[in-house]
Amino acid sequence: MTQEKDEIRENDIESPENANAEDEGMTFWGHLEVLRWALMRVVIVLLVFVVGCFLAMPYIFDDFVLGPTTSDFFLYKWMSGLPFFNFADKSFHVDIININVASQFMTHITTSFWFSLVLIFPYLVFEIWKFIRPALFLNEKKNIGFAFGFGTFMFFLGCAVGYCLVFPFTFRFLTEYQISENITNQINLNSYMGNFLMMIFVMGVVFELPLLSWVLSRLGIVNREFLQQYRRHAVVVLLVLSAVITPSGDPFTLMVVFIPLYLLYELGIRLARKKPAEAD
Repeated sequence: MTQEKDEIRENDIESPENANAEDEGMTFWGHLEVLRWALMRVVIVLLVFVVGCFLAMPYIFDDFVLGPTTSDFFLYKWMSGLPFFNFADKSFHVDIININVASQFMTHITTSFWFSLVLIFPYLVFEIWKFIRPALFLNEKKNIGFAFGFGTFMFFLGCAVGYCLVFPFTFRFLTEYQISENITNQINLNSYMGNFLMMIFVMGVVFELPLLSWVLSRLGIVNREFLQQYRRHAVVVLLVLSAVITPSGDPFTLMVVFIPLYLLYELGIRLARKKPAEAD
């Protein structure tokens, strides 16, 4: 008897009449008020982290942001033991110059902002989840919760790959490349920071590919068989995307980006739903 009551209660929760019971009776302006307070909390947390990152930036800028500019970077040390890489040169060092009066100050602010945005990304996702949660069915809550959690993890993983692999390889290749020995490379601060932030955030976004496949399959737009059928076409697209992300011409750097992207595509196939069986 108790089991039957539990099943009835669960069915009631999943029914359309009770799915929105948590915000039943809330007006349109009430929803706007909830959204306003959520945005205010996000802005307050973001400002706190910006101030914290601004104060800590002088202590981490040289070792973290400018890490790939010297031979002491951990990736260069590790790759120097491999014979087919030109990373054994311990004198590698790139001086970053500044040609604008306010560039260092503005870089301090913008870098603090972007670092803070990355750090509060889980909290931002939590606020979005908390806002839309009352309007979802029970099974939708489970799916969206998985999507937010998995998407957050993949975003951080993509940023880590961008910082640890993609950007250092690309930066070192481009700074050591010479069309003529009479030309000296002088890297501007704005140019360095633009490439640094873009490469890391692009990789963070690209690593959401499996989540995109998962969402599209649940919307009925794609399915596992469709992704498998067009795998060869996807390889070509991913190669082009890898070439765009890494403008260096060496095949190894291209493969450093392509292999993770291809593995992400295969993971997307595993997460996608199978094609529904056709009725006779």
